[in-house]
Amino acid sequence: MISRTGLVGVMSVVVLSGCISQTSSSAKGDTQFVDSFPIKGSALPYSVLRDDLKDGQSGQTFEIRNGGFGSAMTAHPDNANQFYTLTDRGPNAKYTGDYGKGKIFPVADYTPRIGLFEVADDGQIRLVRSILLKRPDGSLISGLPNTSAFGGTGETPYYADGQPVLMDSSKPYDAQTNPIKLDDYGLDGEGLVALKDGSFWVSDEYGPHMVHFDSAGVEIERINPFAQDKRNTYSLPSVFQHRRANRGMEGLAITPDERTLVGIMQSTMLNPDKAAQKGNLTRIVTVDLVTGKTEQYLYRQNKNENSNSEIAALNASQFLVIERDGSFLLGGPKKANPNAQKQVYRIDLSTGTPLSSVKLSNAIQRDENYGLLIEGLTLEQFAQQKGWQALAEYGIKPVRKSLLVDMVDEVAYPHDKMEGLWIINDHYLGILNDDDFATSSTKGKLGQKYLGDGTVDNNQLYIIKTDFLR
Repeated sequence: MISRTGLVGVMSVVVLSGCISQTSSSAKGDTQFVDSFPIKGSALPYSVLRDDLKDGQSGQTFEIRNGGFGSAMTAHPDNANQFYTLTDRGPNAKYTGDYGKGKIFPVADYTPRIGLFEVADDGQIRLVRSILLKRPDGSLISGLPNTSAFGGTGETPYYADGQPVLMDSSKPYDAQTNPIKLDDYGLDGEGLVALKDGSFWVSDEYGPHMVHFDSAGVEIERINPFAQDKRNTYSLPSVFQHRRANRGMEGLAITPDERTLVGIMQSTMLNPDKAAQKGNLTRIVTVDLVTGKTEQYLYRQNKNENSNSEIAALNASQFLVIERDGSFLLGGPKKANPNAQKQVYRIDLSTGTPLSSVKLSNAIQRDENYGLLIEGLTLEQFAQQKGWQALAEYGIKPVRKSLLVDMVDEVAYPHDKMEGLWIINDHYLGILNDDDFATSSTKGKLGQKYLGDGTVDNNQLYIIKTDFLR
């Protein structure tokens, strides 16, 4: 029998996002695999977490896979044919039960993880090792939501049968003695970088948090916008507390000298309200790991409510950024959309306005909670209501971006979520999708995630040739 949480046959794996250029001659192995890599990509291996639930649409049992290794991706610092990936909080689906709006967690004791994969010369991919993420005391973290003190947005976790996840699920709910189970160490990981000393930085959608893990996956330190968090080494600006639910710090990179973290928010923040989050302004934040100093820049998306789901460093100022929508080119859980956007852009931070450099005036103020205000509006509100040209008239410009790769044009990209970037060398880029553990949900009912051709979605690595470093 599979337990209520259904954690069966788990393959431990970890992911990294925000990779740096790995062109050093000291890297072990070679990149011969790029020459004969399949045009339509190569699948990552997976295990099955549970297969006893019934699909909400077909009524047939389906597989929840582990899988889920596409939330972030980065190069191994030393081995040229290896890359790391990251899972998010685990399989989940929107659900409203007796205890309010939240998520079904069919594998409620799932541990977010990093996976190391290797590509053979024939394009086959194998799992080398996996790392489960842990608290400072060495105990496993979960993917359950944080409390409201550290970024939680009130999501109630439920089991697959609709019962709430409690501190002790063998006993009835009691607000005082047996409350809903939340986890302030829980992560919904989306960004990852691998350092030369074997440690990792992960960014997530909950806080957002930026968490440093050692090579065994044990937390070393963290950075978030909650100044009262005693776990913090440094703090992010308070404005990042206003991340849009499920659209937090989606991408993370580190400069080649490993001194500066660079994170990018997925979408426009809820700053100061839900109306503001429907725009096309996203924020990039840098953190100096020696001094703790932060800086912010703006990124202009192609359309409202798009997603920036990865950032990777080329050098100290230039980065690659994924910008995508949530549609399927060829259909799947949603109808086919011939205008699906799955693109990689090159940006240069030096072309954008550092927000700390903006001079204050009668029209421009700085609020500790909401950041810069122009004519009493947050930057998110101002750009949405008055436009980017009006923002530029106040001396605030986004980073410039140039299109590098359009995956719809390159490979007729069939997935909805393009979330991993691997800078292989000066001429090749790896791109990976998030398969959501091969699950999708419709009106709170979980089921298998099928693509338009009837195949089950899976983590698929694509390799694209592009002279992006020239």
